[in-house]
Amino acid sequence: MQQHVVKRQGHKERFDERKVYASCYAACLSSHVPHREAEKICEKVSRGVKTWIAAKPAVTADQLFKEVTRQIAKHHKDAAFMYRTHRDVS
Repeated sequence: MQQHVVKRQGHKERFDERKVYASCYAACLSSHVPHREAEKICEKVSRGVKTWIAAKPAVTADQLFKEVTRQIAKHHKDAAFMYRTHRDVS
């Protein structure tokens, strides 16, 4: 089953775990996490989010954002903070 993310403007797009990984990786690097550690963290986060979303036909972008933040926080609090606050400055 292909999961969808309902974006803020109301349109849907397919869930792309590469976007989760990339945003997690950027947050880790912004927190000065070494590359190898960032890769390991983001692999775990991507797996966790993929498992979380698997049973859902669709989630909102906000629900996905909160779950990614929660998953990152399990592994690195500073990176989770950077991920969470990135939307405020971008």
